[in-house]
Amino acid sequence: MPKSSYSEVLERIQSAIEDAKLVFGRFTPGEIAAEYKAGHDPVTEADRELDAVLRKNLLREGEGWLSEESADDRSRLSRSRVWVVDPLDGTREFVAGIPEFCVSIAMVDRGRPVAGGICNPATNEVFLESIDSGLTYNGTPARASQRRTLEGALVLASRSESKRGEWTMFQNAPFKVEAMGSVAYKLARVAAGLADATFTLVPKHEWDVAAGAALIMSAGGFVQTLTSPLNCNRKDALIDGLIACGALLEHELLQFLAPHLQLLSRK
Repeated sequence: MPKSSYSEVLERIQSAIEDAKLVFGRFTPGEIAAEYKAGHDPVTEADRELDAVLRKNLLREGEGWLSEESADDRSRLSRSRVWVVDPLDGTREFVAGIPEFCVSIAMVDRGRPVAGGICNPATNEVFLESIDSGLTYNGTPARASQRRTLEGALVLASRSESKRGEWTMFQNAPFKVEAMGSVAYKLARVAAGLADATFTLVPKHEWDVAAGAALIMSAGGFVQTLTSPLNCNRKDALIDGLIACGALLEHELLQFLAPHLQLLSRK
């Protein structure tokens, strides 16, 4: 892995991931008590403990903080460097005992995700990167898929969206669809070339996607919102959706999705 100008940031991310693993070790997936936030999203004691551990390991003076499990401190908007984290992405899967959840960490510099780490403790997978050093998957250099066509490609779909029937429109698509929990974990797998693409046509928050987007960009892949390049640390942390794939699939995937995006724009 080449020397990175974000090497100290990567060290903090690695330290945070190691401490997060210790927190996960105190809980048994599938045997977790959950409360429910507005919008029916579950939250557990693990979410809150992980948030505290990440903040302790990552945040330094002069940096901003945006986390799903913390009150939004708008002072972040005046910071050039901001941590955007989801302490436990895939809480539904964590509660259900499905091994598709992760801790997701991104460093955003002037709106751009530049370094990140995603760890799935159930499968012992760690994805770590910065934009100037590239991606590693469990310590080994990795890159996004080099597939050139959607025919036979593996596309990861949201497990929740699939259950709601939102992927039935793609049942005759030329690609294979696999439903999976955790937006961040799906993005990490695309970044490492373990899948060819993923997309969501429903709004997501920056903390859902920032780390995964950083991974994909560092691995030579393509990522954007439904309408524009991804820019983070905005006042409104909600984005319209996300499209991610290996770089060679960009044109064909955008062409395939264009009619669906046009329908969304008319709503």
